[in-house]
Amino acid sequence: MWLTALAGWRPVALPDEGRYGGVAYEMLSGDGLTPTLFGLPYFHKPPLMYWVDMAAMHLLGPSPLALRAAPLLGAWLLGLALWIEARAADGPGNARRALAWLAVLPLFYLGGQYANHDMLVAGWISLAVVAARRAFAGGGHRLAWLCGAWAAMGLGLLSKGLIGVVLPGLIVLPGLLRERRWTDLRLALHPLGLTVFAAVALPWMLAMQQRYPGFFDYFIVEQHFHRYTEGRFNNAHPFWFYLVVLPLGTLPASLRLWPALRRGGFALWWIVVIVGFFSLPRSKLVGYVLPALLPLALMLAEAWRDRRGERWAWAAGALLCAGLVPALAHWGAPDHADLGAALRQRMAPGDRVLLAGEPFFDLRLQAQLAAPPAVLGNWDRPEPRDNWRRELADAARFDPLRGEQVLWTPARLARERCQPGRIWLLATPRDELPDARPVFTGRRATLFELPRPAQCPQPVSPG
Repeated sequence: MWLTALAGWRPVALPDEGRYGGVAYEMLSGDGLTPTLFGLPYFHKPPLMYWVDMAAMHLLGPSPLALRAAPLLGAWLLGLALWIEARAADGPGNARRALAWLAVLPLFYLGGQYANHDMLVAGWISLAVVAARRAFAGGGHRLAWLCGAWAAMGLGLLSKGLIGVVLPGLIVLPGLLRERRWTDLRLALHPLGLTVFAAVALPWMLAMQQRYPGFFDYFIVEQHFHRYTEGRFNNAHPFWFYLVVLPLGTLPASLRLWPALRRGGFALWWIVVIVGFFSLPRSKLVGYVLPALLPLALMLAEAWRDRRGERWAWAAGALLCAGLVPALAHWGAPDHADLGAALRQRMAPGDRVLLAGEPFFDLRLQAQLAAPPAVLGNWDRPEPRDNWRRELADAARFDPLRGEQVLWTPARLARERCQPGRIWLLATPRDELPDARPVFTGRRATLFELPRPAQCPQPVSPG
């Protein structure tokens, strides 16, 4: 209830929430397996987030709350993992305290309401690490905990890719190697656990490789290894980026960050792995560090235990979290909901929609378009930068015929304007065409109607 109460208040954040919500919306009318962006196969990320959001849209319609269902689920999973870990260590009372502190970390609270893949994979990574620790701690149900860890890693892979497997391994395995726990290392590779992982993670990837022969090279090599090792991608930040983000994103609890970190132990190692792993590449986003929140919340809860001002600090964190959402709704950038409503009212059978100038990723969702819009650009030239145009050009590689229908050049537009049906153009004033007629001005852009040219080739009659 704490996470969802305000989750639908603010507009769709662009471009990320519009892009991923738009993909989920398109999959509702597609085959349910292939993620598509403007009708083109979109393999930047795997499909689990889209499947969760599709289920939510079936229940709630294409609303902001529905497209945030996946990060809300991820936040709940992260909280569940923290509860399991804290209860095993110090009992249910300590688990409640740790969970209460996690809930008022702004980075956790807002991350659970932001529609991208980061919180969902953070939840599965956290659950995988905790389940693996239970398996290696001895006692009963060791194999069941291990299979749970492998299942969580498989779901983590389906949430955001290889980090769903790599990060739990980097967190858990070095301790087993250092302590020479060879029996536990053999248990980690139990055939049943590997079978569970394969059954969860592989079917979708094999299906996509069968449909699109270049899938593995693009999804594994380019979107994982190249993105991690190369500097040509967006969001370049210095090495120390997360050393600033993590304390700021966990205020006011992080006022006792230094005493918390001084305790060391496995929780500190967990944080070091996450921060170190994502600090190495140049491309960095705030959400990458979310898998470090579970150990950090455990350490901060312990550092604040019985300290003067603990209740006031916790209450200040709760008020900060609750106040950030309406603040973002009021002062944040608008989405294209107004344009979507205006377009939906005017669309008629046979009409076409054209986008120019910026990524209107949420438009198909906001306008509930049955067919994908076309996008105007100089698509004959390769796009060297990592941007939304590059994403669409990459997607067209997997379906060139659909790419020709969606990616319009100026020459294609000149031909299409002579075809039956109206063309609706969404653009900012700087991107409008000279003879476009404005029909609605929204908060971010304008809806134009493109008139049919005065001179068009006459159709040739049969015979």
